[in-house]
Amino acid sequence: MKTKIYISSLVAMAMAVSMSSCDDNAWNNHLDGFEEENDKPISNVQTLEYTLTDADYAAIASNATNKALAGDELKAALASVGTRHAFSEEIPAAQYVPAFLASTSFPYFTATDGSSVKLTYNISTGVPAEVKAAANAQTYTITEDDYQDYVWGSTEDYIDAFAPSKNPGRILPGILAESCTPEDGEYLVVSYKVSNQEPVFGNVSGGDDKPTWEPSDVIASVALNDNVEVKAVVTGICAQGYIITDKSGSILVYMGSSFDASSVAIGQQVEIAGTIGAYNKGFQITGSSATVNVIGQQTVTYPAAKVMTGADLDQAITRTDNAIAQYVKITGKAVVTERNINILVDGATTAQGSVYQGTAAQKATFVDGETYTVEGYFIAIAGGRYFNMVVTSVNGKAVANAPKRHAAAVEVPTEAVNAVYHWDAANKRWSAPANFIVLNPADYTAMGQQYQNLTKPGLYLPTYLKNKYPYAQAEDVKNVMYLYYDSSAKTTFYLCDQYKFDGAEWKLNDGITTETNQFVRTGGKWMYDPCVTITLPAGRNQELSMIYFQACVDWVFENICKPLGDTDIKSGKFYISSYGNNEYYSGTSAYQGNVDLRPSAARGQYPAEYESMSDDEIVALEKKRFMNEVMPGALGKLHPDAKPVEGVDVIYTINFSVYTGTTTAYTARFRVTAPGKFEPIDCTWDTPSK
Repeated sequence: MKTKIYISSLVAMAMAVSMSSCDDNAWNNHLDGFEEENDKPISNVQTLEYTLTDADYAAIASNATNKALAGDELKAALASVGTRHAFSEEIPAAQYVPAFLASTSFPYFTATDGSSVKLTYNISTGVPAEVKAAANAQTYTITEDDYQDYVWGSTEDYIDAFAPSKNPGRILPGILAESCTPEDGEYLVVSYKVSNQEPVFGNVSGGDDKPTWEPSDVIASVALNDNVEVKAVVTGICAQGYIITDKSGSILVYMGSSFDASSVAIGQQVEIAGTIGAYNKGFQITGSSATVNVIGQQTVTYPAAKVMTGADLDQAITRTDNAIAQYVKITGKAVVTERNINILVDGATTAQGSVYQGTAAQKATFVDGETYTVEGYFIAIAGGRYFNMVVTSVNGKAVANAPKRHAAAVEVPTEAVNAVYHWDAANKRWSAPANFIVLNPADYTAMGQQYQNLTKPGLYLPTYLKNKYPYAQAEDVKNVMYLYYDSSAKTTFYLCDQYKFDGAEWKLNDGITTETNQFVRTGGKWMYDPCVTITLPAGRNQELSMIYFQACVDWVFENICKPLGDTDIKSGKFYISSYGNNEYYSGTSAYQGNVDLRPSAARGQYPAEYESMSDDEIVALEKKRFMNEVMPGALGKLHPDAKPVEGVDVIYTINFSVYTGTTTAYTARFRVTAPGKFEPIDCTWDTPSK
């Protein structure tokens, strides 16, 4: 990061205090006149140059004001600013930088009105339209009904998966056509299960129709980080996982925010191999890395719930060890907010019942202020006082998914798989788009991710592609879709990045270019302001004036003197003096830091040009040349990055001085018409004096 501070002024006060006097009047910070000074706001006017860092882009993407501005429609595009370290057409710097400059994430956030910053940042302009469209893709999980109706065509002889004889590529478009309402250009990530083993239906062993399935006796004895194999029944469901119960007890299988609660149902018999984790004093199985097989279906009978009084809740939230789930019942008044549903139980001084990650159907059951009897599994303690429950019934009515129509016929090993589909509006069908891939659950696990998402995709995706496509050829392209976790909002959604193979490595094709634009602080707010004001002080050895007026002299030499035959800027021929730092084509002088409009000086330098002209004609000609040729040419050389902005007049204002025997200040304005191109607007020397 390179930062240049040109102006920095702070109002400061220092006072000398005599240490020999210690009476009450020895120190008084409210002497006459001090009250007025204390009432003045602190001024910290700064003129800065600043280049955004990777951390700054992350701060911009997570800024609450920017998130509200982006909304749900552009949340993926805003998140991409943090991962790609670049703005985009959807998220322009002009709209999303001001909130960052006003935040404590900006090192100079204490700058006050009148401050400006020339900000250098990246903008991603070369990302293909289809990659942008795929960001924040919708999702669909193939249901058990889908497997029965479309894959196997049977409510009895089926499995909850595709198999070698049931090709997903052939069947999925039909399922999506029936189940998903497409929009033009919509991308969809479809999740399903596949088995490499063909199922064999019927009584092939000559014994009972189906083998007897027995639950395990494992859950009650789990410990943190255990690798367990559990045979259990689904007995509770919430928006981020589900409860399973074996012979010994119950536990939460935590899946995370991307979990589809409709993918499981009460009564499913499951075999799970996974790792024991813990959160908020409750054991759980880490579902994102677990292997889950649905074996069958059965009815569920809940045990007698332990009735929890207010005092019981207060005691329960004091536990210090992790525990498995406990089936309980509470009665109290509901407190319903946008995010939470809590239950106030009489007699509790600290604890509150809380519906843990309720599904939409569960939340719809509760009305603020009403009294309810709630049964479910006590799984954890949040915030030191919330008694978290996965709810199974409210006022005696079940609130979880009902059992499916029929259990799968046979048991086969399956693997969870994702695929990308795109709605082809012209042909009115779903199809797998070329060069699009999506990470599978096993891919996140192979990357060492605890959950099925990424927070730093650039660290993992190049290696993933290199391993997945060992025979890739130079110029090969892959559009990679992945689940991204926004830690500031605690949400997960799909993003898409394009990678190209250069013959050795996969490189992110971010289409990034660098821009520099100005932001100013006025009225207590930062705003985008591409207009620039430049003040050129009169006098010798004024650095800024020397730079601009020497650029004017150089322009005259290159564009006027050379065509006349001059070969040396210090030759003294034509318009430029032998010092090479002032010219009399328009009068600019890098030596004096002004525009010399004395007719006698112009005649003295180049008599052949000016001998036949009057004084007024010489001055008028030099003014015209300054405005129409010389200063626009110098500005183009010094500001090649200046460019027009749609809907905004980009104006460069030049404050400068003219010498005619006395020195007079003037202001000239120029409009940017193309990259590095300027046209004159006006100059105050044309304004009649009053």
